[in-house]
This record gives sequence, C-alpha cells and structure tokens, in this order.
Amino acid sequence: MTSLPYVVPFGAVIALLAVRPLLPLSPLAEQVVWILVMTAILATVARPVLKFRVRNWGGSLLVGGAVFAIWIGPDFLFPGYHTHWLFSNPLTGSVAPSLPASSRGDWAVLALRTLRAAVFVPIAEELFWRGWLMRWIVSQDFTKVPLGAWSARAFWIVAVLFAVEHGALWDVGLAAGILYNWWMVRTKSLGDVIVAHGITNAVLSAYVIFAGRWEYWP
Repeated sequence: MTSLPYVVPFGAVIALLAVRPLLPLSPLAEQVVWILVMTAILATVARPVLKFRVRNWGGSLLVGGAVFAIWIGPDFLFPGYHTHWLFSNPLTGSVAPSLPASSRGDWAVLALRTLRAAVFVPIAEELFWRGWLMRWIVSQDFTKVPLGAWSARAFWIVAVLFAVEHGALWDVGLAAGILYNWWMVRTKSLGDVIVAHGITNAVLSAYVIFAGRWEYWP
C-alpha cells in the first residue's frame, strides 16, 4: 500500500485553497466545485483506506466539543486576543474571513461550506496527519506501524506541524493537535478521530454562522 490514499486528499485541500484566488467562481460555485473534487478523490484514491468504525462515540463527541471550546476560548475571554503580534504577523498571517459579506446570508453557500468543514476536511486531514504522518515518522514502511502507536517524536512533530497549518491560530491549533493525537493513541481508531474533528468543525461552523464570527472560516 502506498502513501497516496492518505496524502492525496490533504494535498487536494491545500491545492484548492491555493488556487481559490485565481478562479473566477462565485462563492456558491466554489463550494460546489470543492465538494465535487473532494468527493471524487475520496471515492477513488482514498477509498481503500477509509475506515469509519467508531469505538467510542461518547468520548469522540466530548473531545470534539473540547477542541471547539479551546478554539474559541481565547478570543471569547479576551476580545482581540489573536490580533496580538504573536499571532498576526508576516510569518503566521492574520485571522481574516474568506467568505464575502454578500454571501453570509445565502443559506445554500452556508450549508455547503458547513458540509465541507464538518465532513470533507476532517477526513482529509485525519488521513494525512494521524492516519499517515504519525506512522510514517516512526517508520517509512508505515503500514507495519499500527494506528495510534505511541512515539513521543511522532506525537510532537505532528502536533507542531498541525499548529503551523493553522497560521495565526497556531496556539489553539497546537492544543487541538495534541488532543486529536492523544485521542488517536488512546482509541487506535481513525474513525474516532474523524468524528471528533468533525464535531469540532460542525459546532464551530454553527458558531461562525449564528455568532457572526466569520474569521473562523479561513
């Protein structure tokens, strides 16, 4: 088994984000294209490694909710927290919304953007970070390394890289990476971590929409 089923979906997410400014698409068309592309990739390239068996639904829901609370906590308690130079600077970028104001009342756009965040992103990211990279760091013959195998080196490298992926939100990204890594080590189940990540993103999407905190949707 090659690395491609684990790596390609995440690469596609990064590529879609990179080309977004170059494509003359409406917000609705962008969401449709994004979902069609990711559906095709998951149904073909990633299909052999997709495992959705969940061993601990209650724990996964709690972990997902805990990460959501951590994600919004600093700015909720200390308004403007992520505008500090530690988070908003030329290296990390800044927290800014990507959805145009004109589309924030379009429920078709909001529904598809929520689907994207709550379903497709967790699958693609968890295949890459905790399904592949945590094992590949232990051994490049990663298929011989069980899911959730403990390695302090792999645990912390993945947590830090997960933080870097989230730019100006690197601090809460690091905390999220630690919790998701811990849950993978504890459950040995990719399905459980996908559910936890999906719950985080689903609740965060609802918060974005109903609290008007659009900056949490990059």
